[in-house]
Amino acid sequence: MTDDPRKHETSATPTGTDADGPVPAPTGTGQGNVTDRPIPADDAAGGSTGRNTPDDGSVPGDVEGEPADADDDPADAGPAGSAGEQAEAAEQADEAEAEIAADGEPVEAEAEPVAEEPDWKDRYVRSVAELDNVRKRARRDAAAGEAKGVAKLAKALLPALDNLDRALAHVDQVQEQDPAHPAGDTQLVEGVRIVHREIHAALSQAGIEAYDPTGEPFDPHAHEALTQQPAPEGTPPGTILAVFQAGYRRGDDVLRAAKVVVAG
Repeated sequence: MTDDPRKHETSATPTGTDADGPVPAPTGTGQGNVTDRPIPADDAAGGSTGRNTPDDGSVPGDVEGEPADADDDPADAGPAGSAGEQAEAAEQADEAEAEIAADGEPVEAEAEPVAEEPDWKDRYVRSVAELDNVRKRARRDAAAGEAKGVAKLAKALLPALDNLDRALAHVDQVQEQDPAHPAGDTQLVEGVRIVHREIHAALSQAGIEAYDPTGEPFDPHAHEALTQQPAPEGTPPGTILAVFQAGYRRGDDVLRAAKVVVAG
C-alpha cells in the first residue's frame, strides 16, 4: 500500500516509500513544492489540477510551477481587454455620431421656419396693408365722385333757383307796397314758394347751403366783388355792404362765390 505523504505533514523528518520511490521529507511548515512531493494516487486518478488541499480545510498557496488560471494570465486577458476597449470605443463613436446627427436635425428643422417666417409674414403684412390702402382709396374715390356729381348737378340747378328767388323777391316787394292788392295769383305764388322750399331742402340734404356774407370781411376765395362803394361811417374798409347773388358751398368747398359790394 502506498504511503500518503499528507500523513507526514506535521512530522519534522518523515520517511516513507511510494510506488515511484522514497518520499522526501517536507520542509518548512508542512507545505513544499510540488516537485518535492509525490502526487497522490487518488489525485492522479481523478485528474487533479496539481493543487493539494490539506485535511484541515485550509487553502494552500500557489505552488511553484503550477500554471496560472486563465483569468489571471495577462497574456490571455490582453487581447480580450483590447477587443473590449475597441468595441466600447466604437460604440462610443457611434453614439457620438448619433448624437451629432440628432442634434443636427432639430437645427435644420428650426432653420427652415426661421428662414421662411419673415418671407410669408412680410408678404402677409404687405398684402393686408395694400388691401387696406385699396379700400381707403376706393372710399375716397367714391366720395370724391359723389361730391363731384352733386356739385355738378347743384351748379346746373342754381340758375333756376336764382330765378325763383327773384320772382319771390318781386312778389314780396309788391305786397309790401300795396298789401290790398297782392301781386299775381295767390295760389300760383304759393306753389312757387313750395317748389322753392323743396329745392333748398334737397340741396341741404346733399350738404349744399346758401350763404349771405353781408357785414363780413371780404374773402376772395368765397366772394366775388362786383363793385366798391365808400365805406359808411363806422364801417371798416373791406366789409361787404350788399349781396347781389347768394353764394353756395358744400362743406368747405365753394360751389359758387357770392357776388357782393365791398366798402372802399
